[in-house]
Amino acid sequence: MLAYIARRLIQAIPVVFLSTIGIFMLLHLIPGDPALVLAGQNADQATIEAVREAYGLNEPLPVQYVQWLGQVVRGDFGVSFFSRRPVAQLIQQRAPATLELALAAMSLTILIAVPTGVLAAVNNRKPLDWIITGFNGIAISVPGFWLGILAIILFALVLGWLPPGSKGDLFKDPLMELKFLVLPATTLALAFSSGLSRLIRSSVLEVMHEDYVRTGRAKGLAELPLLWRHVIRNSLVPVITILGLQFGALLGGSVVTETVFSWPGLGSLIRDAISSRDYAVVQACLLLLVMLFIVINLLTDLAYGFLDPRIRLTGGSNR
Repeated sequence: MLAYIARRLIQAIPVVFLSTIGIFMLLHLIPGDPALVLAGQNADQATIEAVREAYGLNEPLPVQYVQWLGQVVRGDFGVSFFSRRPVAQLIQQRAPATLELALAAMSLTILIAVPTGVLAAVNNRKPLDWIITGFNGIAISVPGFWLGILAIILFALVLGWLPPGSKGDLFKDPLMELKFLVLPATTLALAFSSGLSRLIRSSVLEVMHEDYVRTGRAKGLAELPLLWRHVIRNSLVPVITILGLQFGALLGGSVVTETVFSWPGLGSLIRDAISSRDYAVVQACLLLLVMLFIVINLLTDLAYGFLDPRIRLTGGSNR
């Protein structure tokens, strides 16, 4: 197992390296001049050139990339162009909020998707299956920002049950923080759980037609133990991959939801940095997300071996 983890980490090195090239070039090839943004629209050419030289923006792109990569290797992500604060400090402040929201949304996603997917499969082509399938179709089609705005109007402005946005302190007032979490986490969970529920339904239906399930029924096994021990556990193996990808997407793709609910996480930090052409912040955040995806994929592969002992992670034969 340790050899497998070490091999995967070594394989991740070229992936991270190529990602740094893609991230750097993609940002610097976007039309626009960050020096002009920093100096102001009314700045003269001398001021713009001085700003460009101060931040090293006058150097050729390969030189800028090598300088940035050297800083990253040393653990230095640079300083924000606008806030003049270390980028690592900004990420450290925002990352816990994004992780908190992602964990809450993923927990709700699992709580919604697993029972609805299993129920839809067990009641295949019955009214309950049609209801769940129809709800999933609607939920996956509704834009997240529109659903978030509707949730704010209904539960915050009309009913007054929950706060419309912002964030509290999890450690000082957990109950209040839970109220802040409900709307953004549920908004994210509905979109992710609908697709996951459909996948679970298909996976469970496929496993229910396997020979060993029919053999278990022929031996007189009760339906619930058969469903739990043989059907659900085996059907969750392909679902683990989607869960890993979804968690990664929750960490980096909740920009719209964080904006709607004024949630101070990495998503809103990336949005603000992109709009202000703050290269250092965007590059560091994107690189962090790439590394998180690599770690999540590794944990996903390890989960395969736990759910299905027939899957070996040593690189040898599966026999």
